[in-house]
Amino acid sequence: MSLPLVAILRGVAPHEVIAIADEIIAAGITRIEVPLNSPEPLISIAALATHCETHHDSKILIGAGTVLTVQQVRDVHAAGGRLIVSPNADVEVIRESRRLEMVSMPGIVTPTEAFAAVAAGASGLKLFPATQVGITNMKAMLAVLPAGTDLYAVGGIGTDNFAEWRAAGVHGAGLGTAIYSPGLTATDVGVRARALVAAWVAAD
Repeated sequence: MSLPLVAILRGVAPHEVIAIADEIIAAGITRIEVPLNSPEPLISIAALATHCETHHDSKILIGAGTVLTVQQVRDVHAAGGRLIVSPNADVEVIRESRRLEMVSMPGIVTPTEAFAAVAAGASGLKLFPATQVGITNMKAMLAVLPAGTDLYAVGGIGTDNFAEWRAAGVHGAGLGTAIYSPGLTATDVGVRARALVAAWVAAD
């Protein structure tokens, strides 16, 4: 079963992305995001998409983060990415992502943003920055969102607080510096990924 975790590889370079992704996938995480403010992100996304199609299975979801424009959505799609993650809730970005049959996860902080994103067709919502919103406010938002809306906490989420967020009802998490930061080796990332997966499963 696919875990509701997204590995965010901000700052990853094309020459290292395959080895790092293989460690992440081996740990059990099947969603990988390369933010567009990383070095040559479309090259990394294209390489990952091709590699995963050849060496892994169709359940691996590769895409981009920090997607801010409709043209960027198209560029990611052309590179083979199928996941669009944004820090904000731009209705046109959401609609274009869904038109291209991509998974759309826009960033939201308020119920107004959340409902607008859902109405535009968002596949799920990225609560960002999650620690700023807090668990109490997150629970209040979940109480009014349409049933079946997936809410992923991003920003300050990791092994030390998975249990608290899961108990409050969050559906998934985006893992940034908790899993990767520039300078870490693939082995380093693998160790972190396995620890994060173990903590997430234990918090169930």
